[in-house]
Amino acid sequence: MTPENLLKQIAFIKEIDKIKYIQRKTKLFNSDRNENDAEHSWHLAMMAIVLAEHANASLDLLKVVKMVLIHDIVEIDAGDTFIYDTQKNHSNTEEELAAAKRIFGMLPKEQAEELIAVWEEFEAGETNEAKFARTMDRLEPLLQNTSNNGGTWNEFGVSYDKVHAKKSIMKEGSETIWSYAEGLINDSVEKGILKKD
Repeated sequence: MTPENLLKQIAFIKEIDKIKYIQRKTKLFNSDRNENDAEHSWHLAMMAIVLAEHANASLDLLKVVKMVLIHDIVEIDAGDTFIYDTQKNHSNTEEELAAAKRIFGMLPKEQAEELIAVWEEFEAGETNEAKFARTMDRLEPLLQNTSNNGGTWNEFGVSYDKVHAKKSIMKEGSETIWSYAEGLINDSVEKGILKKD
């Protein structure tokens, strides 16, 4: 007889396949194809592993990797909210919490509680791990937009002030990466691919 835990875990694994269908606004590097949430999460996990030495503080790297791999799973139910959306607030919503409880709740109780806690920690953005994970989450689309001549900034009329404000939280996770990112933002203005108000 198949163990109950295994059946729950397989059901969860099948459910999260849906993340591959959630399209983001940003496009792949040097491409006109939109990235999906699964690609985004994988890329952040690799970035966290490669860039961990630049974190402001010592990290539990496995926890960071867990955060970036699961942070957007809630979008299976809640959908992707564009970070520069002017209609819907890009913050932890009751809708996302309900999604976290439903989706992670498919797992055996102990695993479900752990992943919900990791997701909530990422959303709160207060621990060293969450700050660094959020730095990765803000860096990847910045790299994509600079590779695509402004990408979604131009497509949706996003200004320098908005980009700088949203990206500046990166310094909480890594002053080094923020310094690099701020340079990219300023270079983008000079190149005319990011407009000042």
